[in-house]
Amino acid sequence: MRHNKHTHDQKQTTEPAPLSASSSATSQKIADFTPSADEVARRAYFTYVNQGSSPGHDVQHWLAAEAELTAERNQTRIHGFHNQT
Repeated sequence: MRHNKHTHDQKQTTEPAPLSASSSATSQKIADFTPSADEVARRAYFTYVNQGSSPGHDVQHWLAAEAELTAERNQTRIHGFHNQT
Protein backbone atom coordinates (compact mmCIF):
# COMPACT_ATOMS: atom_id res chain seq x y z
CA MET A 1 0.00 0.00 0.00
CA ARG A 2 1.36 3.41 -0.98
CA HIS A 3 1.24 6.41 1.30
CA ASN A 4 0.51 9.89 0.04
CA LYS A 5 2.96 12.66 0.79
CA HIS A 6 0.31 14.43 2.86
CA THR A 7 -1.68 12.70 5.51
CA HIS A 8 -5.09 13.86 6.60
CA ASP A 9 -3.63 15.29 9.80
CA GLN A 10 -1.29 17.70 8.03
CA LYS A 11 -2.60 21.07 7.02
CA GLN A 12 -2.43 21.81 3.35
CA THR A 13 -1.97 25.48 2.66
CA THR A 14 -2.51 27.15 -0.62
CA GLU A 15 -0.92 30.41 -1.54
CA PRO A 16 -2.97 33.08 -3.27
CA ALA A 17 -2.45 33.39 -7.00
CA PRO A 18 0.13 36.05 -7.83
CA LEU A 19 -1.04 39.25 -9.47
CA SER A 20 -0.23 39.78 -13.09
CA ALA A 21 3.06 41.54 -13.70
CA SER A 22 1.46 44.73 -14.98
CA SER A 23 -1.05 45.13 -12.16
CA SER A 24 1.45 44.37 -9.42
CA ALA A 25 3.99 46.75 -10.96
CA THR A 26 1.38 49.50 -11.19
CA SER A 27 0.19 49.04 -7.62
CA GLN A 28 3.81 48.98 -6.44
CA LYS A 29 4.58 52.25 -8.23
CA ILE A 30 1.51 53.90 -6.71
CA ALA A 31 2.37 52.59 -3.25
CA ASP A 32 5.96 53.84 -3.58
CA PHE A 33 4.96 57.49 -3.90
CA THR A 34 5.35 59.59 -0.80
CA PRO A 35 5.32 63.36 -1.15
CA SER A 36 8.41 65.10 0.14
CA ALA A 37 8.27 67.00 3.41
CA ASP A 38 8.83 70.26 1.50
CA GLU A 39 5.85 69.59 -0.79
CA VAL A 40 3.61 68.74 2.16
CA ALA A 41 4.79 71.75 4.18
CA ARG A 42 4.14 74.11 1.27
CA ARG A 43 0.63 72.71 0.68
CA ALA A 44 -0.18 72.73 4.41
CA TYR A 45 1.01 76.33 4.70
CA PHE A 46 -1.20 77.49 1.84
CA THR A 47 -4.17 75.73 3.43
CA TYR A 48 -3.35 77.43 6.74
CA VAL A 49 -3.21 80.86 5.08
CA ASN A 50 -6.36 80.26 2.99
CA GLN A 51 -8.29 79.26 6.11
CA GLY A 52 -7.49 82.50 7.94
CA SER A 53 -4.17 81.63 9.62
CA SER A 54 -5.89 80.33 12.75
CA PRO A 55 -3.47 78.38 14.98
CA GLY A 56 -4.06 74.88 16.30
CA HIS A 57 -4.82 73.00 13.09
CA ASP A 58 -1.31 72.22 11.92
CA VAL A 59 -1.68 68.42 12.11
CA GLN A 60 -4.97 68.50 10.18
CA HIS A 61 -3.41 70.73 7.52
CA TRP A 62 -0.38 68.44 7.23
CA LEU A 63 -2.46 65.26 6.90
CA ALA A 64 -4.81 66.86 4.40
CA ALA A 65 -1.85 68.09 2.35
CA GLU A 66 -0.32 64.60 2.26
CA ALA A 67 -3.62 63.06 1.20
CA GLU A 68 -4.19 65.67 -1.52
CA LEU A 69 -0.69 65.29 -2.97
CA THR A 70 -0.95 61.50 -2.99
CA ALA A 71 -4.39 61.61 -4.64
CA GLU A 72 -3.12 64.03 -7.29
CA ARG A 73 -0.14 61.80 -8.05
CA ASN A 74 -2.38 58.73 -8.28
CA GLN A 75 -4.68 60.55 -10.72
CA THR A 76 -1.77 61.43 -12.99
CA ARG A 77 -0.56 57.83 -12.88
CA ILE A 78 -4.00 56.47 -13.79
CA HIS A 79 -4.30 58.82 -16.74
CA GLY A 80 -0.69 58.35 -17.82
CA PHE A 81 0.44 61.96 -17.49
CA HIS A 82 3.52 61.02 -15.47
CA ASN A 83 5.20 59.47 -18.55
CA GLN A 84 5.03 62.56 -20.72
CA THR A 85 8.23 64.56 -21.21
